[in-house]
Amino acid sequence: MKLSMGIVGLPNVGKSTLFNLLTEQQVTAANYPFATIDPNIGVVAVPDERVSKLAKMSHSAKTIPAIVEFYDIAGLVKGANKGEGLGNQFLAHIRDVKAIVQVVRCFPAGEIIHIENTIDPLRDIGIVNTELILKDLESVEKRVQKLEGESKTGDKNKLRDLAAVRKVRDALASGLLANRLPKETLHEPAVQELNLLTAKAQIYLLNGEEKDVNTELKEEIKKLGSDYLIFNLNGSASLDELVKKAYKVLGLISFFTTGEDETRSWTVERGTKAPQAAGVIHTDFEKKFIRAEVIAWDKLLEAGALLRESSGGQAWAAAKQKGWMRLEGKDYIVEDGDVMEIRHG
Repeated sequence: MKLSMGIVGLPNVGKSTLFNLLTEQQVTAANYPFATIDPNIGVVAVPDERVSKLAKMSHSAKTIPAIVEFYDIAGLVKGANKGEGLGNQFLAHIRDVKAIVQVVRCFPAGEIIHIENTIDPLRDIGIVNTELILKDLESVEKRVQKLEGESKTGDKNKLRDLAAVRKVRDALASGLLANRLPKETLHEPAVQELNLLTAKAQIYLLNGEEKDVNTELKEEIKKLGSDYLIFNLNGSASLDELVKKAYKVLGLISFFTTGEDETRSWTVERGTKAPQAAGVIHTDFEKKFIRAEVIAWDKLLEAGALLRESSGGQAWAAAKQKGWMRLEGKDYIVEDGDVMEIRHG
């Protein structure tokens, strides 16, 4: 699974600065709207000391961490849903990502101009979310009209689809983000096909210092069902926390494979069963899955530490002798930090 996140917000709020910090790639971060026209894509390693520790134990030739793709997307303005600014292009790029980081300017006025001329984080969040809602509403209205025609035959599946899409339309029309709808509604095939912008998980990155962020703003973000981080993007703060927060918000976990050839981190959704996790490694592993040998990463390291000189294979054997290794079947739910060896046909 590839985790992709779009960095969005109004022009000149710190999106490209964030992208630079995350990827150490120098993209345009000029002091004027629309300095970024096409999305710049940066690949960032997920910070995880477990990968390097396992690689050291196994004397792995390669260490491959999990990755996040960050898309730096052009600034959005009022009317983007109707094509204002770079509206349609902007909104199309968001459809390609799994989650959204909305950068919100909280730092005081200064040399950096604000497209709305004043600093008001709540207003800015409202502008961005309204544009996303209006664009989704446009897609949903078209789908409703089509389903109303298709359901006249009495087709039960079409009637179900129509009911689900109408729920979404009504929610959006009331100003609600789609990600606030019940999961059963969002999981309806007809709704998933729409690939709604507002159904994506959001993290708000509040660009400023703690003193710039008031309680009202924090409470509003909670009402939106989202999480936030406060960062001064002009400072030297570590942004590892943003990647970790993304994993938490999206319900993602990591499991590992390790050996002399490579140690690798794999990303799956929490609740994934062993065969589907094996399929992330190779599709054939899911189809021909038999069993998985499983051990917690720290127990494998502990087994290796009991040996004077260890390799991954020796640590694995030592763990088996200790009875720490488990054989798990098709119903096993993978846990964060599992090290797995897949047995397949």
